[in-house]
Amino acid sequence: MAAYLSHHQKVLRLYKKSLRHLESWCIFRDKYRFYACLLRARFDENKAEKDMVKATMLLKAGEEEFWSNQHPQPYIFPDSPGGTSYERYECYKVPEWMLDHWHPSEKAMYPDYFSKREQWKKLRLQSWDCPGGPVGGGDSGRRPEDRGPSSGSTRGRPPSTVVAVCDAATREAHVDPALY
Repeated sequence: MAAYLSHHQKVLRLYKKSLRHLESWCIFRDKYRFYACLLRARFDENKAEKDMVKATMLLKAGEEEFWSNQHPQPYIFPDSPGGTSYERYECYKVPEWMLDHWHPSEKAMYPDYFSKREQWKKLRLQSWDCPGGPVGGGDSGRRPEDRGPSSGSTRGRPPSTVVAVCDAATREAHVDPALY
């Protein structure tokens, strides 16, 4: 999320919040649609406002109106922050690298998955030119122009600008390329 929101973004967020709270107020869908159309018409009246001072005042008045008319118990989706099952299964999520430590008998129960996973890991190793790439390998860390024509094809590799950024990040900040 950006540190500073533009006026346009603030208006869009106010509109979406207003619709969500309107949904909490109106149980029946036809009644909700009627009031949603009225709300949209109110926003569209001032859509072409060029004076930023007036537009900012309208936004402030709209936020104050939203604050005074918001629902005391708005509907929150279960998987949303504050919902009943938000991050419910986070404790069961295991990092991808843990699958490398499975016993071969466990891997034998899912042969298709692990064969595709091995192909994916090989492709990922070929795609990264940085030392210590996402899977802990990659080429020797040299740029494509330093390797020469005998180093193999460049198919599946990132553009040289990405390689340059990757090399600079690993050299200066010791940042793992998988993080960006």
